[in-house]
Amino acid sequence: LQKLIHLLQATDDPLIQEQALITLSNSAAFSVNQDIIRNLDGLSVIGGMLSDCVPKVKEKALNALNNLSMNIKNQEEIQVYITQVCRNVESAPLNSDLQLAGLRFLTNMSVTTDYHHKMINSIPCFLHLLSEGMERTQIQVLKVLVNLSANPAMTRHLLRAQV
Repeated sequence: LQKLIHLLQATDDPLIQEQALITLSNSAAFSVNQDIIRNLDGLSVIGGMLSDCVPKVKEKALNALNNLSMNIKNQEEIQVYITQVCRNVESAPLNSDLQLAGLRFLTNMSVTTDYHHKMINSIPCFLHLLSEGMERTQIQVLKVLVNLSANPAMTRHLLRAQV
């Protein structure tokens, strides 16, 4: 895991970055590895990949962060990327793998109410995706909206959103 994280930091090759991120994502499916990756500062390295201009690299980074977000301690560190991920979801091509990866990440980050406030400005986008997206996009958006709707503090924002 440490070598993969160092590899991500050392290379600019998108194909190598993708493969390293896929491996880290698969490794993050195991809870013991989630802690190891966090302790190796892997969360910030992977999160830094969200700024990459290559959509496939962003998508793979989101998939890794999605798996890493199953851990409360990781969520505390990963939450700094929520606003950026919301912007990525809004700007990504409709129904793209990048958009879906962002929505999956936001679904996990919205399971608890801790970070709902960071998604308020994206509610109109979510509602737009619900009406314009294909079925798989709609399902993922609904998961985010259901999580947000479980929080009474979000009711006003959900009902007043302009689509």
